[in-house]
Amino acid sequence: MSVDPVASLILDEAGPLSGRVFVLDDVDGALTREAVRQGADVRAWCDDVRDQAQLPRAHVFDGLGSEDWVPDTVLWRLPRAVSAVEDTAETLACWLRPAGRVVAGGRTKHMTPAQNDALGRAFHDVRASLGRQKSRVIHATGAHPVHPRWPMRRHLPEVDLTVVARGNVFHTNRLDDGTHLLLRTLGRILPPPTGPTPPPTRGIAIDFGCGSGIIAAWLAVRGFAVSGIDVSQQALQSTRMTAAVNHVSVGTRRSDGFGRTPAGGADLIVSNPPFHRGAAKDSTPSLEMIERAGDVLRPGGELWLVFNSHLPYLPALRRHVGVTTIEARDRTYLVTRSLKQPESPEV
Repeated sequence: MSVDPVASLILDEAGPLSGRVFVLDDVDGALTREAVRQGADVRAWCDDVRDQAQLPRAHVFDGLGSEDWVPDTVLWRLPRAVSAVEDTAETLACWLRPAGRVVAGGRTKHMTPAQNDALGRAFHDVRASLGRQKSRVIHATGAHPVHPRWPMRRHLPEVDLTVVARGNVFHTNRLDDGTHLLLRTLGRILPPPTGPTPPPTRGIAIDFGCGSGIIAAWLAVRGFAVSGIDVSQQALQSTRMTAAVNHVSVGTRRSDGFGRTPAGGADLIVSNPPFHRGAAKDSTPSLEMIERAGDVLRPGGELWLVFNSHLPYLPALRRHVGVTTIEARDRTYLVTRSLKQPESPEV
């Protein structure tokens, strides 16, 4: 099986692997399989459940930071976001012994000096390798625990919510323009509660691709029983923290798609769906969500989306869900409302 340039360079720069090896965000399982082949004691974890499904099941480890198993070497495919690098580096520095080492690689076009600086907050020695095949590796040694910056908390007066987020979450704890337009528009029919009386129970809602939990918490404040669904474990952690700080309850589920959500199980789905996977543009997950949404919604239920206006979602919404109207638009985004048609009575 061929190994992509990033994994190949990480393995070459790491040298012979022995002892305890932790593999982080191994998108295709190649790093994990090679470390196992060399006889190391290997454990691996991916934030994205789709990537984790590619790992050898016997080596999947959900104990990042565990005191019971401390690695000697970490092999890590670097995320693009500096905030994600910094967040994970903080965790690794608290976990590793001073003699532990990190060998982290990525595509050169997605790497910046700021990533070195983020690692440098938590490791004494940070150095970059020579590039090869448009890839590069950063070595980090001399872990020294630092006061963690992540998760970060921020109050968003525009939506009257406090958001708490990990560094690997879309837009971290900030309010992106698309979500802001979506919630401003939806707020016309779902105003915030007034006074101390809890709002009436409105039904079951799903925040698909919940990220930091802004939409999920916003819906819960308005009386919905909300579930947040995301492929990212750090996103679900962020959603739970955001719900807690706003004194609402939100269920979370790590899933690629709606998973086991029953047919007719939701009154409302609201989403700012992703159209990237890593660095690559990919609308497939969102189109698959739209296709399944018609089954997940009860008759008369609604799907509200915000998305970049160039994306090909409108025909899919009308085909798979029902009557779809554009409720708001600006220079970049559309907000749509799709109504699941009631079942026709039998004649």
